[in-house]
This record gives sequence, structure tokens and C-alpha cells, in this order.
Amino acid sequence: MKTTIEISTPLLRRAKQIAARDKTTLRRLVEDGLIKTVKAREQAGRPVVYEPLIVVGGQGMNPEFRDGGWEKLRDAIYEGRGA
Repeated sequence: MKTTIEISTPLLRRAKQIAARDKTTLRRLVEDGLIKTVKAREQAGRPVVYEPLIVVGGQGMNPEFRDGGWEKLRDAIYEGRGA
């Protein structure tokens, strides 16, 4: 099946270099990564984090969003963008 995904430019460049070096295709590299990630998440029963989380200091969420749920935060992020 064909699909379209967005990949950051630096990651795509790295992936293409690895695919060329390993004499494989970008498609195979992406499929291998998805297979590994899906299998790990199924076995763990929870998301797998491969990189350390970045935490910044602060007082948590703004009061207006603290009890608003994802929908309120999403609406604020996309406010004014039109549908």
C-alpha cells in the first residue's frame, strides 16, 4: 500500500545515507523500523521511549489549560488557522 508520511529533513537525510551505505531501499529501512517499533510496543504494552525525555523548569501547565483536557489545548494551538 502507498501512503504519505512527513519526516524531518535531517532524519530523512540520515536514513537515505544509511540505506545507500547498506545497499537497501528507504522503504525497507522504514519498514524495518516500523516492524521493530510495533513489536516492541506490543510486547511492552506501552509506548517505548528511545531517547531521554527533555524536561524544562517551570510551574506546569497554565491554569487555563490545567483542567481543560486535550481538546482545549488543541483548540488553542490551532486557533485562527481555519478549517
